[in-house]
Formats: sequence, C-alpha cells, structure tokens
Amino acid sequence: MVVVDSATPPKRAMCPRCERPETVCLCDAMVQVNSPVEVIIWQDPTEARHKLSTAPLLHKSLPGSRLLVADELTPEQVFGSDNLVGCALLYPLDQGEVVTAEHKAEVQKLLILDGTWRKVRRLIHLNPWLNQLPYVALNPEYQSQYRIRKSPREDGLSTIEAGVAALSWLDQQQDYLPVLNVLEKMVSLQEQLTPERRSNRREN
Repeated sequence: MVVVDSATPPKRAMCPRCERPETVCLCDAMVQVNSPVEVIIWQDPTEARHKLSTAPLLHKSLPGSRLLVADELTPEQVFGSDNLVGCALLYPLDQGEVVTAEHKAEVQKLLILDGTWRKVRRLIHLNPWLNQLPYVALNPEYQSQYRIRKSPREDGLSTIEAGVAALSWLDQQQDYLPVLNVLEKMVSLQEQLTPERRSNRREN
C-alpha cells in the first residue's frame, strides 16, 4: 500500500524541452534561428533562480549558444581563450570602444550579461576584464514587451529582446524577430494567471 502525504502538494509535470510546467508550456511558440555569431549568455546566479527569466528562452532559440551561470569567470571560461579578438559585449559600458557599423562584421562572439541592471553592474565589478571588450550599445526603437517585469530604464529590454536586437543589427541577412514569439506567449500566459497584478499596475 502506498501512503500519500496530503500535506505535500504533488509536483507539477514539467515539459522537458522548454523546462516549464506543462500547463504553461511554450514549445509551440519557440523557434530556432541559426546565427553566424556565437552567443554566450552569462547569467547572474540569483537571476538564474527567477522563473520568468528570458535567458533560457534565448539560449534554446539559438543553436550553438551557451548559457553560463556564475559570479566570476575568466576569459578562457567564457570564450575558450584569453584572446579577445572578435569578441564583443552587449552592454553600454561607461567607457571603452563601441562597435561601429563599419566594424560589426568583425564580431564573431557576442557575450550577453543577464540580470537586472544592478546585478549586471555587479558582474562587471567582479570581472573587470569585461571592460576590455568592445561593446554593442542598443538604441531600441520600441518599448519592451516584457510587461511582467519592470525595468528602471525607459529603454530597458529583456535579455531575449536585447539579444534579438543585437543579432538583427550584427547580421542583417537573417530574420531574428520570430524568436520573440516565445516571449509574447510567456507574457500572455503569465498575465492570464495573474490578472489582479495587471489591475494593480494600472492603478499605480
């Protein structure tokens, strides 16, 4: 006889592909797009525990991309070498060399830092070698659709939106916009689950 502890709720069935509960599976909205630019996503450890993080979605949408979770890493651990030629950072550094349109074809590896602005600044503080990288600075022409999490910046984008915008600029031969379908579905499902949150946000 099997005794079931009624005080312990049963675990929700998880989708093995998108790694989300089957009730909010995102697989039918997820597409994969091949990019000539190798994408490495470096995720802050506390951000990795956030259930609505978009970094895993970006990683799953880009075959060959890598997702790293750590406080501190070396260039060798991130890029496989301490030679930073052809590597760029997706972040508006306070100082350094910005990747211009004339030199964007030279970018072979793109490092995307994932976390809140405060968490990302902490990663840069803990890993000062990041300041040596030329950086891609975005000028988004649209507001973020990541409505379930608020950015302190008006031009703030989620990681998946920022990645799509950067790749669209670096590689104009490929259409990366379909990658954002999975974000829209995740946001829509979350808003359906928490309608009172939308109401409170409107009132505030």
